[in-house]
Amino acid sequence: MSSAGRGRLRIYLGYAAGVGKTYRMLEEALAMRQKGIDIVIAYFEPHGRQETIAKTEGLETIPRQTLVYAGTPFEEMDADAVLQRKPAVALVDEFAHTNVPGSKRLKRWQDVHVLLEAGIDVLTTMNVQHLESLNDQVWHSTGVRVRETVPDWVVDEADEVVLIDLTPRALRNRLERGVVYPQEKAQRALVNFFTEGNLTALREMAMRHTAHEVEEKLDAAPGPVGSHPDGRKERILICLTGSPSSAVLIRRGKRVADYLQADCLAIHVSSTPQGREAVERHMSFARNLRIAAHLLEGSDVARAIADFARAQRVTQIFMGRSMPRPWWQRFSETIVHQVVRQTRDIQVTIVAERRR
Repeated sequence: MSSAGRGRLRIYLGYAAGVGKTYRMLEEALAMRQKGIDIVIAYFEPHGRQETIAKTEGLETIPRQTLVYAGTPFEEMDADAVLQRKPAVALVDEFAHTNVPGSKRLKRWQDVHVLLEAGIDVLTTMNVQHLESLNDQVWHSTGVRVRETVPDWVVDEADEVVLIDLTPRALRNRLERGVVYPQEKAQRALVNFFTEGNLTALREMAMRHTAHEVEEKLDAAPGPVGSHPDGRKERILICLTGSPSSAVLIRRGKRVADYLQADCLAIHVSSTPQGREAVERHMSFARNLRIAAHLLEGSDVARAIADFARAQRVTQIFMGRSMPRPWWQRFSETIVHQVVRQTRDIQVTIVAERRR
């Protein structure tokens, strides 16, 4: 794999537990070992799957570290031990995992980045529903709000994304046979998250994302992707408020920006200090997704947004719907209406907050 400098990252991407991500990763690890490559298991989650466990035989495993939280012991990957061992390649299961409080780093993908910086190549696994920008789409399609997410830029920086595919019917058959979970848990899963409709929707997301990754890396599309008809590069501006729906707006805008290979900015114009704490959370969330977030002061919110958009050569503005207004203001312009009127040369997209 890599010879010097930063390590290479390969992600085995699936759409649900049981499609065979870890099994495939271990198969390829065994093939590497046969070629004489120094490879270790840094973290492996067996889930009681005997066929997968059998694939770990003969591979060196780095012992986990034990951390006690709220009086209960938890086992996590020992990144320091992996660094000390310094293999050529490390296997790290469950890329999106959140470490127990008290760990050096909050997320396992951050541990992986430490290994990569040390020149260690990493093979890892994750499901598409853990992509941050798909969080709302997954919730709308399946009714499940995924709590452990990975910023899209982390996955985009992977050197290789390998799609591990299995038809929904074949996966449900594996569940029925008790291959994925014990029978009682499998039966609950079949009527809840693992319905054929949910699995089909998730599989489509995984295929679309992988296809987009391939297109982006090969740059196969004719003409400059993400360019405006008049030759300008697409630049997307997301307008934030203190409303919880701003999180949906951030994910949607970032997803479109990534698809168009466009620059992505976020702005909040504050006329009062009210709700500043919620806004700061959204600003922090945006920055975590590598969106350049700006906080401006001003009494004329719409004018400030329009001026900022023009100064930054923005081509698309994403806004949420305005809050309901009292009856005596129903015929006056909302901020959204004002922005649309003042930015006639810029596309404005009003993002609806979908509810189940």
